Amino acid sequence: MIEPIYRAADDRYESGMSYARCGRSGVMLPRVSLGLWHNFGEVDPLSRSKEMIRYAFDHGVVSFDLANNYGPGYGTAEETFGYVFNKSFRPYRDEMFIATKAGYDMWPGPYGNWGSRKYLMASVDQSLRRMGLDYVDVFYSHRYDPETPLEETLQALVDIVRRGKALYVGISRWPLEASRSAYGYLREHDTPCLLFQDRYNMLDRAVVESGVLDAAAGSGVGFVAFSPLAQGVLTNRYLNGIPEGSRASQGKFLKPSQLDDEMLARVRALDELAASRGQSLAEMSLSWVLNDARVTSVIVGSSSVCQLADSIKAVDNLAFSEDELRRIDEITGR
Repeated sequence: MIEPIYRAADDRYESGMSYARCGRSGVMLPRVSLGLWHNFGEVDPLSRSKEMIRYAFDHGVVSFDLANNYGPGYGTAEETFGYVFNKSFRPYRDEMFIATKAGYDMWPGPYGNWGSRKYLMASVDQSLRRMGLDYVDVFYSHRYDPETPLEETLQALVDIVRRGKALYVGISRWPLEASRSAYGYLREHDTPCLLFQDRYNMLDRAVVESGVLDAAAGSGVGFVAFSPLAQGVLTNRYLNGIPEGSRASQGKFLKPSQLDDEMLARVRALDELAASRGQSLAEMSLSWVLNDARVTSVIVGSSSVCQLADSIKAVDNLAFSEDELRRIDEITGR
């Protein structure tokens, strides 16, 4: 059976998605970006992955976040994206903002990890092959490497842009002082850092407390938040305990010990507040992150179109009263 030719929705930019500027740059990102960390690997149905990517684009989500080792297995999320891109999105390439990263374990031996020039250069080439792209829109150093000289990692990023393999560069999860040094080096080498990416949600505000978020904003760098739903804790999934088959039940990136009675009580209280706003807990959690003027976009994962649709609805109500913000702080122990 021949697959029907995909045509993007004509109203994709009138469907409710809003966009924000990345720091001091010309780039606008949708407030919600689709992340392919989970649910897009070789173990996941290709038809479902394609359905979610198409739904995202049809609703104005033009930003897609990947990394070389996303899957499972390593590299297969990029392969999935590449297949869907080739079958559906090649005519729309200039409307898409595609990000990938390198910095974590990818292949055996001393050259398949961290931040050396050798690893980053090989990684970007591999990622482009897997996705069938000539370039990515932004290439990130996925984590700070304390052993490799800072200049080596950063010059590799500069050269990746100069060789046309990425339009922009970013850094992810770098500590404060190293990120400040990176902003200066990249700016001096005419490749200013476009984006900083890190975890940020109502339960984890380390980027605020450490000064990382202020440093990015002060340097004209956009901020993209991942894990805005705290690995699913800030959804209705755990309101009544830990369901079988959930991420927490499997101990994958979320341990059952993290969902003790105190945490569950907090989640239930937040859910009540969300209901009073006419939102699901997931929607309110995303809205709360986006309410921070320093945040450009939030990365959401998804295991279904229904879940993705709920996340996208967060942009419909980003305003919070002072009482609501104070109540959230009280519930989360801030």
